[in-house]
Amino acid sequence: MAQDKPRLLIVEDDPGLQAQLRWAYEDFEVVCAADRETALTALRAEEPAVVTLDLGLPPDPDGVSEGFAVLDAIMALKPDTKVIVASGHGARESALEAIARGAYDFYQKPVDIEALGLIVRRACNLRQIEQENRRLVLRAAEDRTVLGGLVTAAPEMMKVARTMERVANTGVSVMLLGASGTGKELLARGLHEASDRAGGRFVAINCAAIPETLLEAELFGHEKGAFTGAVKTTEGKIEQAHGGTLFLDEVGDIPLPLQVKLLRFLQERQIERIGGRKAIDVDTRIVGATHQDLEAMIAEGRFREDLFYRLAEIVVKIPPLSERAGDAALLARVFLKRFAAEMNPNVGGFAPDARAAIDGWNWPGNVRELENRVKRAVIMADGKLITAADLDLDGLEEDDFPLNLKSARERSDRKMIRHALARSEGNISHTAKLLGISRPTLYDLLKQYDLQA
Repeated sequence: MAQDKPRLLIVEDDPGLQAQLRWAYEDFEVVCAADRETALTALRAEEPAVVTLDLGLPPDPDGVSEGFAVLDAIMALKPDTKVIVASGHGARESALEAIARGAYDFYQKPVDIEALGLIVRRACNLRQIEQENRRLVLRAAEDRTVLGGLVTAAPEMMKVARTMERVANTGVSVMLLGASGTGKELLARGLHEASDRAGGRFVAINCAAIPETLLEAELFGHEKGAFTGAVKTTEGKIEQAHGGTLFLDEVGDIPLPLQVKLLRFLQERQIERIGGRKAIDVDTRIVGATHQDLEAMIAEGRFREDLFYRLAEIVVKIPPLSERAGDAALLARVFLKRFAAEMNPNVGGFAPDARAAIDGWNWPGNVRELENRVKRAVIMADGKLITAADLDLDGLEEDDFPLNLKSARERSDRKMIRHALARSEGNISHTAKLLGISRPTLYDLLKQYDLQA
């Protein structure tokens, strides 16, 4: 069965140029429109992958106001459409404005059919990769998790998961470095479940959330009568995790005197409860985590270097959500499915503007921010689809908006490469094939953009 041709919408008021462009794209299913109303009707009915848009449309054929109105409408209705704009009116200024409003690329009049054809086909290829990646991440969300429940399709996180799986049964201490909300506790729990300690307890403690005066008792326990209020002997977290794993979150907040005691435990594998006189043998694996720069803290004398090397036999850096290609959309669907079942079964998905907002937002709060926004949106949504307004992302803009066309194109290339890497799970040959380039060219681009396969 022959594969359906991709749809191309040509928005052009010159009938002669319409015919010329239609003839040039025999490998597309071409639809033509000459004004805003016809163009938007065709957009809704045909859902074209790519649109070529002449900014000089009636009733403003000598300006760009009507063309920009069409572009804005397309971006609002279907923001994943690749729009390529044309203008002979102040081409550079119009091109930058079009890119700022969401256009994929631009071309100048008079039209060079061959050059425009290259842009159109490249846009179509990018759209196909994005759609396939969306299908990939949805399948991953429904059918595949890694490391005991970690949901990801990003090569960066797959690499993290493989590292954790590789060291799971070694017994070494692991240090997880990453910003708040990146999923450090989930990874620590996954490490525990993948290890030969899975039959033991997984105990977690946030060292920043407990006052310094109480942290020692929380970690090491105390004997009855050791201090006022110690009415019974209590095991500490280290002892509770005997035979299992203790997750120390925010280890950078452990005070220096307590760091000495923790170091002694790591060296001798024995503890003494507060008020106790007997050493207790404890077999507990430590997984530490922090968002702080421990090396800088060591240089400032706020963290012991010998403790760092005991805690950080293996260091794993967790990338922020903004650097994990495809994960924001994937995780958003997972959270929506979970919260809708619990709180609002009428919600069934995300509107196009919400999907675009999720892809475009930088997620400074990482996965925790995404989870909170989706949860709030599910509760507050009035319709079946969550909108960007429900996510409270409708009025937000990216901080690093491109200053010129070159930087905008670079951003687009980066996104295309990252999505292709995600689809091929980091396989260089497959990624190069998806992008239609050679392996050496892909290696050059990875180096140029500082991307990892």
